Amino acid sequence: MFICFSLTAEIVMFDGQIVVYKFIQDLHFFVTGGEEENELILASVLQGFSDAVERLLKNMVDKRTALENLDLILLCLDEIVDGGIVLETEGREIAEKVSGHGSEGASSAEQTLVNALTQAREHLAKSLLM
Repeated sequence: MFICFSLTAEIVMFDGQIVVYKFIQDLHFFVTGGEEENELILASVLQGFSDAVERLLKNMVDKRTALENLDLILLCLDEIVDGGIVLETEGREIAEKVSGHGSEGASSAEQTLVNALTQAREHLAKSLLM
């Protein structure tokens, strides 16, 4: 069986940690793990993360775009790892899940704001009537 990764990431040991890193334009992506971790798993986590980020940012991966979309990037991390356990490494799947969160999050945030304003208006009306 032959497994080939088209991965442009580098793997090094640093201070007892395995560090897998990749540079995309002016951004640096790093995944670290203990020396007992599997380098191929860490590399696939990095590949999935970078693929998802590229999809979400529409191949405009630079510092400015990353900062403007930091919420999406952090959601990618949340979809990939939970409590140190790798949940997903497929970039396409991660990007789809994050895109779904974005549309749900907007309506949820709007609903929360509407509820807060409604409660504030009711509280103000009650205080004025007393």
